[in-house]
Amino acid sequence: MELTIQLESDTQRLELFGPADSHLRLLKNTLQVQITARNGNIMLSGEAASVQQAAFVIDQMQKRPLGRKTLTENDVKDLLVQQDLKSSSGRTDIIEVYSHKGVIEPFTAGQLRYIETMHKNDMTFCIGPAGTGKTYLAVAVAVSMLKKKQIRKIVLARPAVEAGERLGFLPGDLQAKVNPYLRPLFDSLEDMMEFGQMRKFMEMDIIEVIPLAFMRGRTLNEAVVICDEAQNTTPSQMLMFLTRLGRGSKMIITGDITQTDLEKGQTSGLLDAITKLGKISGIGCVELDRADIVRHKLVHKIVAAYGDGAAHKP
Repeated sequence: MELTIQLESDTQRLELFGPADSHLRLLKNTLQVQITARNGNIMLSGEAASVQQAAFVIDQMQKRPLGRKTLTENDVKDLLVQQDLKSSSGRTDIIEVYSHKGVIEPFTAGQLRYIETMHKNDMTFCIGPAGTGKTYLAVAVAVSMLKKKQIRKIVLARPAVEAGERLGFLPGDLQAKVNPYLRPLFDSLEDMMEFGQMRKFMEMDIIEVIPLAFMRGRTLNEAVVICDEAQNTTPSQMLMFLTRLGRGSKMIITGDITQTDLEKGQTSGLLDAITKLGKISGIGCVELDRADIVRHKLVHKIVAAYGDGAAHKP
């Protein structure tokens, strides 16, 4: 099969091809296709399936620089992993969001399993080390469901536990005091929605980002409710959170069991809940590992250097 792709911009050629055409060589060697670049076009030839995969990756490569300063070799490798996941699973499993990103896709087999589990179950527990996308993908699923009008509300909750340091009495009103604890959730939202849209939804209470303690006494219908950093909950706090689940709602509970900031001797509500509820129908449990880390490549090495800590299987 032969296929010609017209490049969207001549100025993209150097970035798209990579230093000394390294990006094109990576595609050629990985997918076993012939690639020729001439007059602003890329000609592909080879087995039909391989050519189609290469065409998809090149299309995504052209779109990637729009939101990034530089297209790197790691970006190209990530796109190849995504294409391999789609080919092997026969599914796209993309998550539609509001922002210029358009869609968010799994980069690893573990992330793909996590997305499938969230779609399949009304309650999902996910544990794993830093950088595996636990919270990011949960927020993406929630935003996608809101976009499709499958839910009416998103609630993001997090226990206000200090990470090994005493910050004392923070200045300002209540919102100012709790915002530092909730900042990671705001970061995920801002990456998926235009700022004006996010601000509007928060003013209308369509999106709430709140400390876990504010969940008491509520029943949440037609909502996606996410508890982030759940390893820092106590069993009683976790029970309080889980029993907020209302009609037509989903709950997603995420945490890294190697980074617990509870007082010494306290039991983590996350591990307690997984032990007690892991085999109940309608509740899914996913464990991500080092292979699912999608942050900077150094994060892989940092997690490995510090070790996994105690291993707990859901």
